[in-house]
Amino acid sequence: MTIQTPMTADSLRSLPLHDAERLTGENGLAHIRLNDQLYTLRITRAGKLILTK
Repeated sequence: MTIQTPMTADSLRSLPLHDAERLTGENGLAHIRLNDQLYTLRITRAGKLILTK
């Protein structure tokens, strides 16, 4: 079991920041690969993000 500690302001600033609209382009979709798995990132009409396998 892993216990996560709360993020501090300094640790949040050190994380990479990516613009979802830039990642997904005009169609609002992007593929993201992690190891051998392919995921789809989608921006919904309501402006929410959905990541599916």
